[in-house]
Amino acid sequence: MSKIALITGATAGIGEACAKLFAKQGYDLILTGRRTDRLQQIQNTLTTQTRIRVKTLTLDVRDKMEVGNQLEGLSDSWKAVDVLINNAGLSIGLEPINEGSTDDWDTMIDTNVKGLLYVSKIVSNWMVERKQGHIINLGSIAGKETYANGNVYCATKHAVDSLNKAMRIDLLPYGIRVTGIHPGAVETEFSEIRFKGDTERAKEVYQGFEPLSAEDIADTIWFTVSRPAHVNINDLVIMPTAQASTSHLKRTEK
Repeated sequence: MSKIALITGATAGIGEACAKLFAKQGYDLILTGRRTDRLQQIQNTLTTQTRIRVKTLTLDVRDKMEVGNQLEGLSDSWKAVDVLINNAGLSIGLEPINEGSTDDWDTMIDTNVKGLLYVSKIVSNWMVERKQGHIINLGSIAGKETYANGNVYCATKHAVDSLNKAMRIDLLPYGIRVTGIHPGAVETEFSEIRFKGDTERAKEVYQGFEPLSAEDIADTIWFTVSRPAHVNINDLVIMPTAQASTSHLKRTEK
């Protein structure tokens, strides 16, 4: 029987790259996201190119009831999840704390922290029953450092960093591996979402240096998952060569 990976936020970026890579490795996939059309497109592509099974769930991880209904509504065979990739996450806005939007704060906290918890609570129980599994939590260099105007986003990713450690302790008796992946600058839809559709401002973030790609992160995630069962990569920070910290980048002149 093929192994199963459940990937949240699979409609673009790192989530989509993980779906493609895990499909190549023969994993059956449960893909979640908010855009039904994108999920359908990815499902069609993967099932055409490979022999794997793909189950798609249109849901918003912020909605506790929706997450519960959709995940618990899966058949027992689909609940035998081997790998959970908690990828759904976002940053909105880049203002100092006194000027920040409380709506943006709610969206980030509800997605990056509470959404991760809602999915993990359900899937980890499936893993506990089987006494095996691997949970990958997508953090950020923003969970290791704090930068100007990053306030609430950084706080959410610091929370994810702490949850990685807590999950590893709590799930230790059941042989479940937990890995935190913390990327630096990755060129995806991330900055476009942060700047609320301002594509020009988003492009400026990555000008003058070569950022990481979504495929770079998917490769890294696959490396951690493909280690022998007795090996767990607890924590991994990955940065572009041109980035030394959240605020130190080597950019070439235009």
